[in-house]
Amino acid sequence: MRQLDRTDIAILDHLQRNGRCSNVELAKQVNLSPSPCLERVKRLEADGFIESYGAKLNAAKLNQAMSAFIQVTLDRTTGDVFDQFKEALVDIPQVAECHMVAGGFDYLVKLRFRDMEQYRVVLGQLVELPGVAQTHTYVVIEDVKQDRGLHIK
Repeated sequence: MRQLDRTDIAILDHLQRNGRCSNVELAKQVNLSPSPCLERVKRLEADGFIESYGAKLNAAKLNQAMSAFIQVTLDRTTGDVFDQFKEALVDIPQVAECHMVAGGFDYLVKLRFRDMEQYRVVLGQLVELPGVAQTHTYVVIEDVKQDRGLHIK
C-alpha cells in the first residue's frame, strides 16, 4: 500500500467534511491546481481510501429520531451460528450498525426507530434471530458526540 503524503491527507480530510465540494474548491483548499487535484482524488478512490460519497440525513425529520444499543449474546459461539445470525440481521432495516465484539457478549447492535412501539416490534424480530440467547438494551437519551469521520491529521 502506498504512503499518503500531506496533500493526500488534506484531500481526504476536506472531502470527509464536505464531499460535495467542487474539484476547484478542493484544489484551493489543498493548494493544488485543479487537474493534479482531480488526479489525486481519482487515485485515492481507485486505491480504496475513498469508499463512497453520501449525505448525512436528519433522523428526526425522517421519523427515526430514537436510537438504542443492544447487547446480543448468542447461545453458542460457533461459525455457523455467527453466520446465521449475521445473515438474518442484515435484513432488519432498523439496524443501523452491528459490531461483533470481544468481551461479555457477542454483538453490539445500533437501532434507529420511530418510537417505542416500533422498538418493541424490532426487538421481537431481534430476539427471534438464530442463536440469540439474551439481549440487553440501552436507549439513547442524548447524542453527546456522533461519528464525524476518521481522525487522519
